[in-house]
Amino acid sequence: MKKKIAIIGASYLQLPLVLKAKEMGMETLCFAWRDGAVAQTAADKFYPISVTEKEEILQVCRTEHIDAVASIASDIAVPVVAHLASNLDLIGNTPESAYVSTNKYAMRKALSAIDVNCPKFLKICAGDNLPEKTAALRFPLMVKPCDRSGSAGVTKVETLQELTAAVPVALTLSLAHEAIIEEFVAGVEVSVETISWQGTHHILAITDKLTSGAPHFVELAHHQPSRHTAEIQAEIRRQTVLALTTLGINCGASHSEFLITDAGQVFVTEIGARMGGDFIGSDLVPLSTGYDFLKGVVEVACGTFSLPEARFRRCSGVWFFSQKTPQVFDYIQKKTQYPEIMRAEIFSMELVELTQSADRSGYFIYQSDQRWEL
Repeated sequence: MKKKIAIIGASYLQLPLVLKAKEMGMETLCFAWRDGAVAQTAADKFYPISVTEKEEILQVCRTEHIDAVASIASDIAVPVVAHLASNLDLIGNTPESAYVSTNKYAMRKALSAIDVNCPKFLKICAGDNLPEKTAALRFPLMVKPCDRSGSAGVTKVETLQELTAAVPVALTLSLAHEAIIEEFVAGVEVSVETISWQGTHHILAITDKLTSGAPHFVELAHHQPSRHTAEIQAEIRRQTVLALTTLGINCGASHSEFLITDAGQVFVTEIGARMGGDFIGSDLVPLSTGYDFLKGVVEVACGTFSLPEARFRRCSGVWFFSQKTPQVFDYIQKKTQYPEIMRAEIFSMELVELTQSADRSGYFIYQSDQRWEL
């Protein structure tokens, strides 16, 4: 009899997980709204229930007698996965860990108490007196919803007037109607992909990022492996392990984000208890290391995890087609001429101002012996 795995979400982000679980011989059950649920036709069963309705999902999973629960690349699914695991005695992180790893303010409070570098920060709610509450912070500042991802509602502000305009946007986009304001740290961005089992953290890859810059810092490209020095990468690894342990992310995939200053200082910006989006975990990790990250996630959920091993070392990356990177279109259009391009897609020919990840219009993923600089 096939084991059953509940997959929270059914967008394009979850489709690789659905396909991998089916490839591994599991029965897949997806939960999500029908709108944008591209994985519903791939799943064995699809339940049109919002991922925020965790009690309704729990009742279905009880009836179905699921054996495992998982999700990738979605912060909003993390608390649901933890809720199901806790109530059905399945493998997963605790609800407390899920909360602190999906709320930027709670995360900052936890991480600022240990030996990791965090920007100075505070929480803002509707009705707060901004000039009074932010008096101790120095401009420029970053404004972010406490509980969203994908650059949604993220804005760099230089003045009190800009701050006053940015905060309502972040509060509106936040599910809890809370925003975090932190001092801006200038630097380049990296992310760390990790898989954990019983509190031991295995770092799979460090990814260099290219963003659109101020004010919204939307990702334009990701590349593996990182080009930072061995000393900086060692510090990134140290802070990653310390942060994951502190936040109680003891099992499954995680995606940690850092800023590296010109002086070589490492600042944590976010720790996610899920695989990185933008194809980083599902595609780039296996393309650069040979390790099947998706299979590892399913194995953790099923309690059959085995130590990850890199089978090779190559360069991989993703370039996004956008207003900031129109030249990407030429590569997508001529993809058959480039054997290094593994996959490419165009969502729209309309190039809009980049305010969040959803504003990008296409992408191509490559694997090569060297990094592709366009």
